[in-house]
Amino acid sequence: MELKNFDNIISRIPKLPAPLRVVLAGSDGENMLRGLFRAQEEGFVQPVLVGDRARTITQLEKLGLENKPYTMVDTPPGHNVTQAAIDIITCGDGDILMRGSMPTRDFLMPVLDKKNGLRTNRIMSHVSLASIPEYPKLMALSDMTIIVNPNPAQKKAIIKNMADALKAFGYENPKLALLALVENVNFHMPDTIEAQRLVAEQKSRPFADCELWGPISYDLIISKEACRLKNYDCPWAGGGFDGIVAQNLLSANTLVKSWLIHAHAVTCGAVVGAKVPIALTSRSAAAEESFLSLVFCAVLNEWRKTQAQD
Repeated sequence: MELKNFDNIISRIPKLPAPLRVVLAGSDGENMLRGLFRAQEEGFVQPVLVGDRARTITQLEKLGLENKPYTMVDTPPGHNVTQAAIDIITCGDGDILMRGSMPTRDFLMPVLDKKNGLRTNRIMSHVSLASIPEYPKLMALSDMTIIVNPNPAQKKAIIKNMADALKAFGYENPKLALLALVENVNFHMPDTIEAQRLVAEQKSRPFADCELWGPISYDLIISKEACRLKNYDCPWAGGGFDGIVAQNLLSANTLVKSWLIHAHAVTCGAVVGAKVPIALTSRSAAAEESFLSLVFCAVLNEWRKTQAQD
């Protein structure tokens, strides 16, 4: 199956015996609150708000959400809000962690700290899903948030995390592209050599449940016309890929922000590889993206449970 649009994601919200407890770290973010309480209206989450009580209540009143049910955990000035949210998770009182109104670094540092117990034997990476005009289906992209310059082992983990995230949505064999400046291997461009090696290893000793192709340039991933003009032969080029694995954080982050600003894309995202799903969107993201990221996390959480039972 393929995800044609975000309606396909919403339709996969699992039927749950009880709502998932979403712990929002930094609870006075306008669009995070809008997305979280929309998810509550859909019946699959229960908000746990961690942050400054006064600012949070003011924001809830501004949004007309003050009478909705939620749990408030007030954090005094100078207290580490993310740490307080993680403590709730590790005590067993939360199911999903969500970044609120705080810088990415302040959120991720406690998340990545081994002593907080969110790490597993997997490397954490961020997976984004984007609806891009003129592309026939949703496109996954990674990693634009956590791993700055992944080495080959980390790149394999990023690929595996993306493949698993897509499998959670029902993909049987996702098609992933290793992004490079050019589609030919060039010894002056280390990313092309790395892509060739990863593809060869995936064919001989598979490390992820997916089809892997690369190196491949962006125009060939997206455009059938570019493939025709370059006489490029790939079964998934020009609209068939399900995900793009970027060379590094800079290229992935720039690409997704270009989609958002210039192509008016809609995205959602989550951290994969932690003990719990982590909803992570830009602080400037629309409320819809916060909501969709929680849908992403709910679907991922359900899939992880089925994998644990197998």
